[in-house]
Formats: sequence, structure tokens, C-alpha cells
Amino acid sequence: MNRHIQAFTPNACRICLVRHGETSWNAERRLQGHIDIPLNQRGHAQAQSTAHSLAAFHFNAMYSSDLQRAQVTAQAIAAQRPQPLLTEQRLRERHYGHFQGLTYDEAARRYPEAYARFKARELDQPIPGQGESLAAFAARVTEALADIAQRHTGQHVLVVTHGGVLDIAHRLAAAKPLHTPRDFAIPNAALNWIERDAGRWRLIHWGDERHLAQALDELPNA
Repeated sequence: MNRHIQAFTPNACRICLVRHGETSWNAERRLQGHIDIPLNQRGHAQAQSTAHSLAAFHFNAMYSSDLQRAQVTAQAIAAQRPQPLLTEQRLRERHYGHFQGLTYDEAARRYPEAYARFKARELDQPIPGQGESLAAFAARVTEALADIAQRHTGQHVLVVTHGGVLDIAHRLAAAKPLHTPRDFAIPNAALNWIERDAGRWRLIHWGDERHLAQALDELPNA
């Protein structure tokens, strides 16, 4: 763990991002979005493994999406720690509109035009059924992370959230554009470290899953 916390400056905020543990819908490649799906048995085990891997690490603050798959993962990490676990609705997964509850293949068949735009990562195209556009989703996530970083200058923070949120966070920290295909993994319950210092984001370390076995990354380009 020490190699991920070196060169920490007093004015920086370093964030450990954790995607929630596995759910049955992850295993089925089914789009969850804002639907509140619980962890499956493997997801609970992943949450405990992640908690064990972080047991000796001190966080000044801990945040979670308000959806239960993230909250339960975060609660495993937060157990036996004095800091409260704070929920933040802006850390929710993207709202996938009519795609929610469908597998990727089902969404492609039922809504071919909308799904093609989704796959192409068109920034300003909302997903039908009151879904978010990629640009609106990215703005929500960016605002939430910036607020957390500003609130915790000089501190280490845990954030437990979702795959889509981590996609935005990685691009933000690595200065990668939103519209390009994803070329990095987002496994369930892996450890991902980013930092904000003097208003600028930096990628520290990504996708550490040494404490896990067979963590899924079911989001090929979302």
C-alpha cells in the first residue's frame, strides 16, 4: 500500500476509489443504472476482501453512493472505523433510461439507434427514458469529486461507487477525453487511487485487484 501514498503534498486530497462488489446483474451483463440491486455472494466476499486489504489504512473521510450495492461494500470497509460513512447521491451510476434492467445485447436489439449512440459515446445524447447524457453524467461526477477533494484538502478519502463513475474519474485524472473508447479496466472491488492538488487531478494507481479473485469488468465501453 505504501507505494500508492508516496509524495503526498499537504494541499492535496488523495482519493481511493472502489467499485462496489459484484451483483447478479453484473454477472448477467445487465445494465443496473439507478436500479437498486444487492450484492451477490461473491460481491459480499469481495467487499470483505477489500475491507481486509485496507484495514491498516487510515481514511479521514468515507463516502458512498446511496445505492445499496455501493453502501454495503462501503460498510464492510467502514466497519470498526470511527469515521462516519457519508452517502452522496451524485456518486450514483449513470441513469441508463430504458436500458436499465436489460442486458447489453437486449438493449442493442430493442433500441438499436439509441444503443449505437450510447456505444459511440455521443456526449450530448440522452438515453431514452429519462436517461442521462454522457456529458451530464460526467458533469455530475466531476462536481461531486471536486467538492469532496476541496472539503478534504490534505487528507485521504475513501469513495465507494460504480463502474460508470470510475470511468469518468479515470478520464478526469488521466486527462483522457470522454468520447474515446475505454482502454482501462474497472473491476469490481478493486482499488483505484487519484489525487487533486492545486485544482488539478492526477492518476496515482489504477485497478489493484491483488486481493481479489476473478473480479468482473463487464463495461466494455461505458
